[in-house]
Amino acid sequence: MARPMIVIVCNVEGYADSDRSPALGAEGWAYKQGIGSLYAEAVWEAGGVPTLLPCLGEAEMVAEMLGRADGLLITGGADVAPLDYGAEPSPHLGGANPVRDATDRAAVAYAEANPDLPVLGICRGIQSYNAYAGGTLIQDIPSEVKGAIQHSQKSPSTLGTHTLHIVEPESKTAAILGPSPIAVNSFHHQAVATPAPGMLVTARASDRVVEAMERPGHKWCVLVQWHPEHMFRRDERQRELFEGFVAAAES
Repeated sequence: MARPMIVIVCNVEGYADSDRSPALGAEGWAYKQGIGSLYAEAVWEAGGVPTLLPCLGEAEMVAEMLGRADGLLITGGADVAPLDYGAEPSPHLGGANPVRDATDRAAVAYAEANPDLPVLGICRGIQSYNAYAGGTLIQDIPSEVKGAIQHSQKSPSTLGTHTLHIVEPESKTAAILGPSPIAVNSFHHQAVATPAPGMLVTARASDRVVEAMERPGHKWCVLVQWHPEHMFRRDERQRELFEGFVAAAES
């Protein structure tokens, strides 16, 4: 049986500020696209074929690629522009990239309209899915969450440095990760604030920050705030997250 094709959203470096093609920055070569190799390695080792979706801000291209895909992986990256979810920018907002935002917006719109397409969102992936499905974000955890724990760790990325707790024991998240508490890595300063309508929060950190969500009624839509691609070779549960995603794409 052929492996399922998993489309992985690229991240971008630089900004498309020139009047030329939106794929080019002011210096042309300065605008680059790609992914961390561990996303592709985790998908391949779980049984899928990783295929990259470049961020050109072209909704038609996103729909064309996802129409041929068996699954969608929305990766980490820059902050989501707050105007996209009806907020003004915090002084602590990091850099946002309008081309990445446009690509994620189109990908989420396609996924929402096609609930049979399995989706895995990682870090920015949970944030952008929530924002473009109608929710809001915490723009900066340290300045907005009272009693916040450290969500941007200084330890190696393969190590879990804080715990999460399952809050929906009948969820896919619970079935994959098993009983709480679960140690995960953490590299973010934004997070879900108000979940999008119909979204189910399935796990939280000890400071109540959302760590995982699912989209009920969809074939397989699991969104996580940590980076399982950095942990899957050491932690069986993180590997099973990718295997569950790819199995849903294969069926």
